[in-house]
Amino acid sequence: MRPFTAKICWCWLLLCLPLQCAAQQSTDNDVAKEPKRQLKLSPESAQPVAAKAAAAKSIAVFKSSQANGTVLFSDRRPVNRPYQQLHFDCFACDPNSAVNWHKTPLFVRQYNRIIDKVALEQQLEPALIRAVIHAESAFQAAALSKRGAIGLMQLMPDTAAMLGVSDPLSPEQNIQGGSSYLASLLKQYNGDLSLSLAAYNAGPGNVRRHQGVPPFAETQAYIKRVLILHKRYKQAA
Repeated sequence: MRPFTAKICWCWLLLCLPLQCAAQQSTDNDVAKEPKRQLKLSPESAQPVAAKAAAAKSIAVFKSSQANGTVLFSDRRPVNRPYQQLHFDCFACDPNSAVNWHKTPLFVRQYNRIIDKVALEQQLEPALIRAVIHAESAFQAAALSKRGAIGLMQLMPDTAAMLGVSDPLSPEQNIQGGSSYLASLLKQYNGDLSLSLAAYNAGPGNVRRHQGVPPFAETQAYIKRVLILHKRYKQAA
């Protein structure tokens, strides 16, 4: 009887072993998959806070064209086609800018027809429109800032929509919208150019909150430089 009993035991082991292996393999697979599932649910969980902050401050925009002529803008570098890297964050806003604003070359001929037409419609000085464009984008029609401001007068998408600008990259629409906004600010602040420029740069909410020009180094540098450019463009007219 012992040989028969031993044979039964060996058969039982042979039958159970694959089941145990399968169960163990299933458990191992579940353990192996668990971290992937967690990473998928929170892909940024392992990214240091400092790295996230650095990435948020260094967004580049790439401009390229398809074969049919369609212009594309993306935050990813195009592959297998020529591209231009754009990175504009208000040309005149950097308090540490090395530009000599009293001598930097002016843009006296660009978009003359559009600026003169819009200035007449909005009752603005062409020199002021030109100064703001210079300060905002250095007359780069495709300028895109890391905060999302677009075009010559750096309109935020919500502002552009409010002003009826359907294509902020269109020089005519952008100048029309930005000038209309600037004119409304001048009316709101009774012609006070410094307050109007402060609101254009930092938003009317900040002007109201601080009851005047906000104590932001960027905004104060921006106002000073626009006023310098405004004077120079008037002299160049």
